[in-house]
Amino acid sequence: MENVIEIKDLTKWYKNVMGMKFFKAVDNLSFEVKRGEIFGLLGPNGSGKTTLLKLLLGLIFPSGGSVHVLGKSPRFVRTKMKIGYLPEHPYFYDFLTPVELLRFYGSLFHIDSHIVNRRADALLEKVGLKAFRKMKVRNFSKGMLQRIGLAISLINDPELLFLDEPTLGLDPIGTNEIQALLRQLNSEGKTIFLASHLLAQVQGSCHRVAIIYRGKLLKCGKLDDLLTIRDEMDVIIRKKDESLEGKLKEFIRLSGSEVISIANRKDSLKDLFIRIINEEKGT
Repeated sequence: MENVIEIKDLTKWYKNVMGMKFFKAVDNLSFEVKRGEIFGLLGPNGSGKTTLLKLLLGLIFPSGGSVHVLGKSPRFVRTKMKIGYLPEHPYFYDFLTPVELLRFYGSLFHIDSHIVNRRADALLEKVGLKAFRKMKVRNFSKGMLQRIGLAISLINDPELLFLDEPTLGLDPIGTNEIQALLRQLNSEGKTIFLASHLLAQVQGSCHRVAIIYRGKLLKCGKLDDLLTIRDEMDVIIRKKDESLEGKLKEFIRLSGSEVISIANRKDSLKDLFIRIINEEKGT
């Protein structure tokens, strides 16, 4: 499967006013994101998530290593035409309406006005803002701002979507709606790179995840593989004899009971995340 993001030995140092290196925000990261997947980036505050997103978007320069997005440098202008981005704290011209905002951002991509108008209606319907299409953005709640931000990130019909905390400020119903929308977009062929600290959201959406801490990659892989505990199992049985309580697995067949399933026990993403970070801290 084709890689849409390739990161190799990526490093980013921040420098002080004297030009001296003082903080390594990204430390020799290497991983890839495949076309057609929802990829989750996890890490506590200050772990380097925002810096990595800026590097992937070509907003800042790496200090070492390489990064390719859609086969090109992230600073390549034509690459940016195929990318959508929702920052963690989006800011919009608050005197505009959602329709006017979508028209404005569509013009930045040089999209025909008829196409923009058609997409604007469809996107506002998708994100649940159709009824507010003529309301000034200054009157929007935090959750509504996230919704219009997601619509704007889709106005150019991108191949690759970068989302930084896309459900921030949404209530549980809104969160479920956005998660369903992300799965729908993914089913339509869009690759989604999702940075979030909401572990339940990532667990319910992503195919693979990377966990970073202090700029270092701690774990990366398929979510199912990472959550599976290889030396523990869950056994579900249908009891025909109450005396089975407390007996070991090997007695099940002899007692005439039925084994419904046997599988390796799985962590929750929250437990996995906390354990990995604590191991790195040495606590």
